[in-house]
Amino acid sequence: MNELMVLLIAGIAALAYILGWLTRVTIGKHKLADAEQMAEKILSDAENEAEALKKTKILEAKDEWYRRKQTFENETRRQKNELQRLERRLYQSETNIDRRADLLKKKEQEFDQTERNLRNLKQELDQKNQELNRLIQEQNRKLEEISGMTRSEAKQILIDSMKKEAESDAVQLIKEVRDQARLTAHREAKEVVIQAIQRAAMTHAVETTVSVVHLPADDMKGRIIGREGRNIRSFEMQTGVEVIVDDTPEAILLSGFDPVQREIAKIAMEKLISDGRIHPGRIEDVVEKARTEFEERIQEVGEQTMLETGVHGLHPDLVRLLGKLKYRTTYGQNVLQHSIEVSHLAGIMAAQLGLDVLQAKRAGLLHDIGKTSDNYTEGTLSEIGIEIVRKYGENAIIQNAIAAFDEDVRIISPITTLVQAADAISSSRPGARREVLKKFIQRLEKIERLAREFEGVEKAYAIQAGREIRVIVDPKKISDAEAEKLAMAVAEKIQSEMEYPGQIKIAVIREYRAEDYAK
Repeated sequence: MNELMVLLIAGIAALAYILGWLTRVTIGKHKLADAEQMAEKILSDAENEAEALKKTKILEAKDEWYRRKQTFENETRRQKNELQRLERRLYQSETNIDRRADLLKKKEQEFDQTERNLRNLKQELDQKNQELNRLIQEQNRKLEEISGMTRSEAKQILIDSMKKEAESDAVQLIKEVRDQARLTAHREAKEVVIQAIQRAAMTHAVETTVSVVHLPADDMKGRIIGREGRNIRSFEMQTGVEVIVDDTPEAILLSGFDPVQREIAKIAMEKLISDGRIHPGRIEDVVEKARTEFEERIQEVGEQTMLETGVHGLHPDLVRLLGKLKYRTTYGQNVLQHSIEVSHLAGIMAAQLGLDVLQAKRAGLLHDIGKTSDNYTEGTLSEIGIEIVRKYGENAIIQNAIAAFDEDVRIISPITTLVQAADAISSSRPGARREVLKKFIQRLEKIERLAREFEGVEKAYAIQAGREIRVIVDPKKISDAEAEKLAMAVAEKIQSEMEYPGQIKIAVIREYRAEDYAK
């Protein structure tokens, strides 16, 4: 029984083993089939991905090839255009050279012909000179026989006589030439002034057209310029003033011919630097505020000027224009300060002469109002000034005081003359127009010293702020004719040895007094 149970258990175990083995074999076959399917799927996915990657790389390669092709074609086209431009320039240069060569050849031919003509003329002249010398010698011999004098004696008498006559004629001729030159001096003076402007324009422009704005640090320059220069372009467009950013430490320059626009730009730039927010939108707002602030400033300056001079009742627009004069200069002299000085001086002289003081002050204050105009206004400063005061209801005396600064204007009131005199005093004051007192005195002393160096000069006085020098001579040593020569000689010496503004009038005074005593 026990053996049978053992055998039965052993059989069951064997059967279980065989069933388990069969089960594992079946499961293994299924797993193998699944693995094969998965491998095939992975392989298929890999092939698809490889194909897609291949296509992508091919497209990228084509794009790179096309881009390089375009770059190559553009560069080739640019080089071709450059070569064509150089060929055109070379052709033009060759054409110009050929033209110049032809012109030079023609000039050489003309020069050769002229040289031959001169050679022929010289030969004819030599022959005529020989014939003339022979005739002169024969004539001199006959004259010596007739006069009974030797040739040298007659020559000396003739020279003395001709010398005196020539001196008198020369002085008279020089006087006529100078009178004629004065008639044509206006045209020549324009040319001289134009040349002087061309020589001095650069220095004057730098001094009068540039304002400096200080920066807290150099890194502020980058913020002022902005990304790709958009801030600086926006600022220049809004203000009409050029911004110069250079190597100057902690500073930038504002350049412009209009001092009003330059002052507005300076106010706006200082506000932007102080605020720190710099971008095109902010720049537009700040520039507009700067214009408003500038208008308020010039209005305040005009009102302060009225209080200082005691001139009241001006039109508000005239008050604003007076404030604008603060930003105008003439030969370095501030026009507003000059107008205030003229107003005070005209008022003082009017009080001494018993004239209308307020009218004189008013005319003196407004005599340069035409200088507030911009560069595009047509007409002279006097014409512009007359239009302005007429527009705001100023009377005929004020208009005449402004108009009288042009020539050929009839003076209708003594106040006009007072304003002219006050203007001359203010302009001629030493130091008023960029000339220090020491340099001014040295120039006057040098003018007097140069005049006293001439023989026959007793005294020399420089007057009218060096615009005129009066030379007093000894009448026993200097004649009337010699006085003319002396005036010209002094003028030439001053011109050659001195530098001075404007012109200097030389007046030679020769006074002869006959004296006697009754005993």
